[in-house]
Amino acid sequence: MVIEQVRTLEFISSKDTIIHNLEGRVKLVAILLIILFTVFSDRLIVPVVLEVFLLIIMYLAKLSFKYSFKRVVLLLPFGGFIIALQPFIHSGNIIWQGPYSWLFITDTGLNWTVLLFARLIVCLTAIVILSSTSPMQEVVQSFRKLGMPRDLAMILAIMVRFLFIFVEELRDIHQSMASRNFDPFNSNISYKWRLKQVGYSIAMMFLKAYEKGENIYLSMASRCFSDNSNLYHAKTIIGKPEYIYLAFIIAIILLLELIVLFYSNDLAYFGISLSL
Repeated sequence: MVIEQVRTLEFISSKDTIIHNLEGRVKLVAILLIILFTVFSDRLIVPVVLEVFLLIIMYLAKLSFKYSFKRVVLLLPFGGFIIALQPFIHSGNIIWQGPYSWLFITDTGLNWTVLLFARLIVCLTAIVILSSTSPMQEVVQSFRKLGMPRDLAMILAIMVRFLFIFVEELRDIHQSMASRNFDPFNSNISYKWRLKQVGYSIAMMFLKAYEKGENIYLSMASRCFSDNSNLYHAKTIIGKPEYIYLAFIIAIILLLELIVLFYSNDLAYFGISLSL
């Protein structure tokens, strides 16, 4: 269930490992560097090496490979559907012809699909690692320290706090439904009636969210909160482990760039430019 997933993720992100203990800004910048370099590279060797590096990071952070890749698979449809269409919509040498004249796969489209899929896997793995090693509030604070506009950071911070309140309210409604032996997926009950009851539950969630929002607003106003108020950020120090971690990632990026520039011909398919 969503409730258990949110709690599990928050528990995983609060572990005590060498990766979890890194300063939030460093983890965020490192992940952004990996994603940007992967997206702008057109050689397959780059996402392959960076994916291996991310797996090593995952191992050092003592994250479950099975659970992490399950989350990656759940995120794949958001970009995977568009990638799946690429072999059929680009011109090039036809390597497969379907029963219809417009249904075919080209080598250019297939190469582009492989590159996009490799990029997507690296980006999703990086995001999963960041969310699994940094609590949500730490990510918000890291964005703010890196220069995110104050109003946007405040909205994001309040949204994170409301997320857990929403999860608790959803859990209470689910328990109330279960205590009355109501199962929205029970095929023995009329679909129209089930849909009506679920609609009532959704309406109740909106009412509870509105009521909770009013109570929180009054609590904030009673403490003199205004649009000029600033969020509290705990002071953190970027030490030697953070510099080593960031330097190691930059060194890998530079090394990959040198390999692509001088040894791409020796890498066969991994060194060929796959961009359109």
